[in-house]
Amino acid sequence: MLPEPVMARAQKEFLNYNGLGMSVIEMSHRSREYQALADEAVRDLRDIMKLPDNYQVLFMHGGGRGMFANVPMNLASKDGTADYVHTGAWSGYALKEAKKYTGVNAIELECLNDRGQHSLNMGALKLDPNAAYVHYCMNETIHGIEIFEPLDTGSVPLVADASSTILSRPVDVSKFGIIYAGAQKNIGPSGFCVVIIREDLIRDPAPFTPDVGSFKITCDKGSMFNTPNTFAWYLSGLVFKWIKDEIGGLEAMEKRNAAKAALLYDFIDSSDGFYVNNVDPAYRSRMNVVFNLRDESLNDDFLKEAKEAGLVGLKGHRVLGGMRASLYNAMPQEGVKALTEFMDGFKSRH
Repeated sequence: MLPEPVMARAQKEFLNYNGLGMSVIEMSHRSREYQALADEAVRDLRDIMKLPDNYQVLFMHGGGRGMFANVPMNLASKDGTADYVHTGAWSGYALKEAKKYTGVNAIELECLNDRGQHSLNMGALKLDPNAAYVHYCMNETIHGIEIFEPLDTGSVPLVADASSTILSRPVDVSKFGIIYAGAQKNIGPSGFCVVIIREDLIRDPAPFTPDVGSFKITCDKGSMFNTPNTFAWYLSGLVFKWIKDEIGGLEAMEKRNAAKAALLYDFIDSSDGFYVNNVDPAYRSRMNVVFNLRDESLNDDFLKEAKEAGLVGLKGHRVLGGMRASLYNAMPQEGVKALTEFMDGFKSRH
């Protein structure tokens, strides 16, 4: 979901951006007018994330999966190693891709707690002080697991896939070497990746790295080595401004997101087992609430009746099944309230 005010403004400007008589998608990325909107988007992102001066903002192609390759090609060597913290599907995909470019030390944190809930064993976080970097996924969308505090990696650079949780809450960027995020969850359209990178990590990549995947070339060329996704950059800039001016920044956004998640989790927990979330409360994702019906034979009825009530996108990922409600930034409290009211009615009927 994207913010309605953002989409309304994009619609209004679509045929005639800023009085120029053309759409943003028709403008040259080299034009003075486009460069101005691009620079403003970067400034607004720096502002809302409170980025230190020694961090650069890059806009890259390939989404999060592209970064699964770009990170090891730019930071590691074929005969070196990197630590990969495995907490679910997406960290697993990143780990698998990295093995093509460097040695990988896989650190398995997935476990069941004493209540039989999916959890993370942080005591198993045994890091290699000689690793090129430590990679982890902040929020596992499929499993509904989120890590809220940065991992302590000492002097080894910490690399975070924040695709599904970026801009949902403040983070201390200084604790990270790289934060990257595919745009399609909390930022804008798909096909776009935001990279926040500490300047000392911008260096010559492995010789086989495509130029379009080089952090150094991307930085040197202002993220315009080749034509970027100009419309996604523009729309992302509108989202940054919405967070800054209408929401009031990431502190306000966190309060909003915490309240939405609490409303749904509290309802599930009080449903007498009709609905079940089987994730340790310490790691319950605010962005992706996964749950199952006690009677799985009701799944199709649940989805059918939900759609009739105007509630869509609730089917769980094919890997786990069940249900999943994604509460990304633009989802209002009213949307979550409508879902819980439907779930309560469905429980009464069945």
